[in-house]
Amino acid sequence: MIGAARVQKYNEFVSSLRLPFSRGWSPHRSVALAAGLLIAASAAGQSYPDVGGTPARGMEEPRPAPIATATQGSSDVRMQDDAPLRYVVKKGDTLWGISKKFLKDPWQWPEVWTTNNTKVTNPHLIYPGEELLLVYKDKKPQIVPSGEMAVENTAEKLSPRIRQLPLVEAIPTIPIAAIRQFLKGPRVVSDDELNRAPYVVEFNELHLAGSAGMGVYVKNLARPLRAGYSVVRRGDEYRDPDTGERLGYEAIPTAEGEVHELGKLSTVRLVSSSREVNVGDRLLPQESDLFNANFYPHAPNGAVGGRIISVFDGLSEIGQFQIVTLNRGGKHGLEPGHVLSILQAGGLAKDPYAPGELQLPDQFAGTLLIFKVTPKVSYGLVMEATRAIHVLDKVEKPRAGERT
Repeated sequence: MIGAARVQKYNEFVSSLRLPFSRGWSPHRSVALAAGLLIAASAAGQSYPDVGGTPARGMEEPRPAPIATATQGSSDVRMQDDAPLRYVVKKGDTLWGISKKFLKDPWQWPEVWTTNNTKVTNPHLIYPGEELLLVYKDKKPQIVPSGEMAVENTAEKLSPRIRQLPLVEAIPTIPIAAIRQFLKGPRVVSDDELNRAPYVVEFNELHLAGSAGMGVYVKNLARPLRAGYSVVRRGDEYRDPDTGERLGYEAIPTAEGEVHELGKLSTVRLVSSSREVNVGDRLLPQESDLFNANFYPHAPNGAVGGRIISVFDGLSEIGQFQIVTLNRGGKHGLEPGHVLSILQAGGLAKDPYAPGELQLPDQFAGTLLIFKVTPKVSYGLVMEATRAIHVLDKVEKPRAGERT
C-alpha cells in the first residue's frame, strides 16, 4: 500500500506535470503514466521521478519535459526520504534548515544547488518568498529557484534582472540569534597584542570597580577611535593540545567605552558594561558589528585533524547551538561555512584473550559549522549533537552517512 506521504508526493508531482495533450493523449493517460512512474520509482527505492527540470507554475506553453526514472545511487548525494518537490522560503528560515529538508547531509548543499544551469562557488542569496524546486537532471538531484526553471523552459531570451531587495533580507546560513551574544563576546588575541594595549589605571570616582556611566583613566591611549573601544580582561591561554603551541589568549569583554578626553592619562567613559571593570583591564578596538552569515555549508577539501579547545561560557558539556573554539584556523585551510564532524574519542577495552588494551573507534557525536576564522583558531556553532560533546573531542572532515 502507498502511504499518505507517498500519496501527497504523487499529488504534488501530478500537479507539476505539463504533458502535451496532443493527438492520442488525454489527461487520464498522463495521470496513469505519472502513477506508473511513481510506483516504479518507489519499488526501486527512489522517491521522485526524473523530470529533467520541472517547469514552474504559471508557465504558458512550456517545453515538454523528458520523463525517466532516476536512481539516487547514481549520485553520492543522499536525499531525505520525504524531501519536498517544492519549498517556498519563509522568513526565519536558514540555509542550514532548508538544506536539512532536502538532504540527509546538509553540507552537501553545493552539490545540488544550481543557478543558471551551472554550479556556483559563491553563496547565492535566497530570499523569503522564493520557490525552490527539486528536479533530476541526468539522474542527479538538483535544487533550483523556480525562476531559473521559468527561463529554461521558454524560448524567449531574457536579460539578466537585479533583485531589488536589501541584502539584510536574505536568509542567513545559521540562526544569528544563536551567535549574537558571542559576537560581543571573547576573542583570541596574542600576548603581544594585549601587552601593547592601553589599560585602566584608576576610576574618576571613589570605586573599586567600574560600570556603565562611569569614567576611567587610561594610560597609553594614542588616539580616539570613532567606533570606540572594548574593555577586556585577559582570560585563559589557548594551547594546541596535540603540539603544545600557544595559540593566543582569550580576551574577555567587560565594557565598551568612548574617549572623552585624550591626554597622558586619557579619560574614557564607559557606555555599557557586561562585567565589572577592574584596574589593569585593557582596551582594544571594537570589532565590527557587521557579520556576514551568507556562506555555503560545505566540507573542507582535506583532513582537518583538529580538536575542541574551549566552549563559550565555559560549560562542561556541549550541546546544540553552543559555540566552540577549535585549534585549527585559516592557516590550516578552514573558512566560514566549513562543516565538521565532531568525534568523541573511543575508550579502551581489555582484550579477554590477550594482554593489553584495545583502542575503541571514535564515535560520531555531532556536527558543527565554522562561522568565524582567525589564523590559528576558529569558532563553530554546534548544529547537531547526537551525544554529549566535550572539550578535546576531535573534529574532522565529514563523510556522507556518518551519523548513521
